[in-house]
Amino acid sequence: MSKYAIGIDYGTLSGRALLVDVKTGAELATSVYDYPHSVMDTSLPSGKALKADWALQHPRDYIDVLAHTIPAVIEESGVDARDIIGIGIDFTACTILPTLKDGTPLCFLDKYSDEPHAYVKLWKHHAAQEYATRINEIAKKRSEEFLKYCGGKVSSEWAIPKVWQVFDEAPALYKDADRFIEAADWVVWQLTGHETRNACCAGYKALWNKNNGFPSDDFFKSLDSGLEHVIDEKFGRQVMPIGAKAGEINDFAAKLTGLCAGTAVAVGIIDAHVFVPAVGITREGEMLAIMGTSTCHMMLSDKERFVDGICGVVADGIMPGYYGYEAGQGCVGDHFSWFIDNCLPKDYYDEARAKGISIHKLLRQKCENKRPGESGLVALDWWNGNRSVLVDADLTGMMLGMTLRTKPEDIYRALIEATAYGTRMIIETFNKHGVPVTSFYAAGGISQKDPMMMQIYADVIKMPIKIAGSEQGGALGSAIFGAVAAGAAAGGYDDVFTAAGAMGKVKETVYHPVGENAAVYDKLFSEYKTLHDYFGRGANDVMKRLKRIVAERGE
Repeated sequence: MSKYAIGIDYGTLSGRALLVDVKTGAELATSVYDYPHSVMDTSLPSGKALKADWALQHPRDYIDVLAHTIPAVIEESGVDARDIIGIGIDFTACTILPTLKDGTPLCFLDKYSDEPHAYVKLWKHHAAQEYATRINEIAKKRSEEFLKYCGGKVSSEWAIPKVWQVFDEAPALYKDADRFIEAADWVVWQLTGHETRNACCAGYKALWNKNNGFPSDDFFKSLDSGLEHVIDEKFGRQVMPIGAKAGEINDFAAKLTGLCAGTAVAVGIIDAHVFVPAVGITREGEMLAIMGTSTCHMMLSDKERFVDGICGVVADGIMPGYYGYEAGQGCVGDHFSWFIDNCLPKDYYDEARAKGISIHKLLRQKCENKRPGESGLVALDWWNGNRSVLVDADLTGMMLGMTLRTKPEDIYRALIEATAYGTRMIIETFNKHGVPVTSFYAAGGISQKDPMMMQIYADVIKMPIKIAGSEQGGALGSAIFGAVAAGAAAGGYDDVFTAAGAMGKVKETVYHPVGENAAVYDKLFSEYKTLHDYFGRGANDVMKRLKRIVAERGE
């Protein structure tokens, strides 16, 4: 009799469930639920205004994902819930929230319902940059060893800057918070009834290391005396490895989802990292780019190298037995959405409507036949700061070369090319530091829907690009871990490599670089790199000075 696993993929705007046959990898049913509160970056549900660079979410939305999508995939597939042997959870990260000891989010309490710090701080919450900057300055002076594991800099997107921001700006709330926990672990907590912490989030987002643990209490004391025992008081030191079983579906979760009590629940994992087994990557040298609102770049290696500007190198952080490397770009899909929402004239929308196509498709039609370099434009892809390799959320976007002849489609294509140059910067940095990139895979919505963009990427990085075989790669990867949590005795697998070999997949489509295009992009990338280093490495800090002026005006 067939056995099944469910993967739940929590993205920036929605959560999705996927029900998979664990032996064949066949995807039987999927369901998507959009977060009712979406991303709160301008105001709270009450209407209370938020300051610049805030990005919050409401944890009630995460429970609603479970309540809507899991029953939906069970019903659509016709599968008996007794044959569903495991469930896995992946989540954007660092996406962190304060809770009571029993897991109740502080924003659920009346006294904190109108306090921004009580809500979930989404991965792209950058209002903690000043705290990240101070952490980096102090850690560098102290020659803290953890810096070499995270590319030399701590990002404002990570857990410790966000927690320090709460401590500094909302001390009463910080005191009342018994735990600060990643949303991935919080959802697993709701399903099993007990708290766990996963090695992926801890390693890449909370400065934890398999051999050394967290930074010392003395380091946290050097930030502020009140933070000396932050790990023991607000986090906990028990970290579970990826692929482990976190627990089983409890009675509350069974009633909520329709799953059987006792169903295995896997330890949580970051949404980008879980794509690796979903495309069947089990070897070193294969880089995977997960392309959505942002892009994450994943690598496996049997060597531990310290690569400038990466988001982390974590032993067993992605797949057991390998060092897992992460880098990334903070603005990709968001980049294009910003342009479409703010920079197109009305006649473009009229034309799209007359042709019966989306505005996205119209723009692609207008720029897909343009030749590399034809527009004379080059852009920096920093509309949401730079994640790798500069690790600086205070950097901003730039477009160079515009004239009175520049068209919207020229700008649109230049923004696409800028994200490809950013990826090439990451690849070259890995190669330089002894972690060679020998092949390239792409996953996520953009890779599935945008052939023009994937061809541009192939031409820019000068490597063939293989495409993930599932449109729900995150959920598929989580289902793979769900099958591993269940174990072979229950009809699943005892290791993730075997599970990935059976359930992971790639498409036959491969994008090969075009030599003529690649030669032009070499020239354009050289210009991008000059601008990247000039504006990003301190020669001209105009972007940061402009942001300070904005802050001084209270906007």
